[in-house]
Amino acid sequence: MASLASELERHHELVVILDFGSQYTHLIARRLREVHVYCELLAYDTPAAKLQALNPKGIVLSGGPSSVYEVDAPHMDVAILDLGIPLLGICYGLQELAHHLPGGAVVAGDKKEFGHATLTLGVGGGTAPSPLFDGFPPAFTAWMSHGDKLASLPDGFAVLASTANTEHAAVGDEARRFHGLQFHPEVTHSDHGTALLRNWTRSVCGCAGDWTMSDFVEEAVAHIRTRVGNGVVIGAVSGGVDSTVAAVLLQRAIGSQFRAFLVDNGLLRKDEVAEVVARLHDKCGVSLTTIDGAETFLSRLEGVVEPERKRKIIGNTFIDLFDAEASKVDAAFLLQGTLYPDVIESVSHKGPSATIKTHHNVGGLPAHMKLQLIEPLRFLFKDEVRALGLVLGIEAASVGRHPFPGPGLAIRILGDVTPTRLAVLRDADAIYIEELRAAGLYDQIGQAFAVLLPVKAVGVMGDCRTYEEVIALRAVETSDFMTANWFDLPTPLLRRVSTRIVNEVRGVNRVTYDITSKPPGTIEWL
Repeated sequence: MASLASELERHHELVVILDFGSQYTHLIARRLREVHVYCELLAYDTPAAKLQALNPKGIVLSGGPSSVYEVDAPHMDVAILDLGIPLLGICYGLQELAHHLPGGAVVAGDKKEFGHATLTLGVGGGTAPSPLFDGFPPAFTAWMSHGDKLASLPDGFAVLASTANTEHAAVGDEARRFHGLQFHPEVTHSDHGTALLRNWTRSVCGCAGDWTMSDFVEEAVAHIRTRVGNGVVIGAVSGGVDSTVAAVLLQRAIGSQFRAFLVDNGLLRKDEVAEVVARLHDKCGVSLTTIDGAETFLSRLEGVVEPERKRKIIGNTFIDLFDAEASKVDAAFLLQGTLYPDVIESVSHKGPSATIKTHHNVGGLPAHMKLQLIEPLRFLFKDEVRALGLVLGIEAASVGRHPFPGPGLAIRILGDVTPTRLAVLRDADAIYIEELRAAGLYDQIGQAFAVLLPVKAVGVMGDCRTYEEVIALRAVETSDFMTANWFDLPTPLLRRVSTRIVNEVRGVNRVTYDITSKPPGTIEWL
């Protein structure tokens, strides 16, 4: 039967992004989805014949870290230039166009250009207006990240915009519908970037913008029903956004043929098991079995402080318990909450990124479980999953929850994981999140949580000296979780949270606030 990808390609206007390895490539896809255009990332060397068969409305050539004139530089199939499909080259993608088209030339720039730059439309007396910049002011801020530049324009191209250091900041051949940008419209640092991509998809590619989550629900449900037939699907849920939305989508598609399992590992947040059961089973009608594994997890974690060991112990224990329970069900399929960023990494010309830390994933189930994967969220970004959840009728507070790591509180406890330390962290975290919600800040923050440090501090409470635990609070703002800035919480709120934690959580006498961005730090501490 047809894959979900081919179904989406058949039902929606498609834009293809050829990935040359930029750290921003996934953002191009996110911005295109935001303007309601379905897009997919493919490897930079995808053959022109395959692209033609997909019949895309447009093709984006992404940025990348290479120089087009290097011997081992990545290059597209030049036959793409003859397909008659609109092309938009971004940074390296612009240079790739100039490298292959007659008249164009790329050289190392005398000056590199990184960061904000003022982009001015037209040159000298101006040029014919381009549909890319419809509705734009004459000058605006754009984000540059390049060392090479165009020495000459390809035949038929005109300059559309420039900066003080870059004559060819935006160029185009309107007749062939080829455009190139030396700046990055996909990053939030560039003003009007999303509007530019909307203009390109509508005015140049002729897209109507037919990508919505309402349509996706109908298409995904039909696909799941056809693929599963009378079979049974099993899947693990955690209460997180991804597993919750995936579970409700499966329930919508096949009802009781989907069996969900919640593994209570003893490492979840305060009252989380009861909340997940109420949300998925009671409100959404998902067939849910709870597996009580807290004692097993904690016994295996006793004395373990190294974060990678914690992760592997938790992952292996999860598999053991899930396997034991799931084997009682005659299932043919396994639900997995893969998102599109996971897929993107597998097609990047650079290959998978280096492992900074491993994550518990159901995809690591033993080989003897001969199950076919069902991945209904495989082509969605996180913000689209949240939007899908709302379409499915899941309450906003649930789909708007901050990410929670698979290993749970074990990696928010630095040092030994014990029932007592878990209770301390649960209570402190609950107070923190409660106050963020009360202040109306929770939804403005990408992720917030408390961490229990592996040190104790001296304090004075009443007339007594204390020597107790230290809590660190973390809150970041981010659009993609690849980079993040610490959130500037109001001082009165921090004072209120600190006072409540010290007064209400037995065993804590000090609270700190983490003001480290990513990079150099990571969002989680472990």
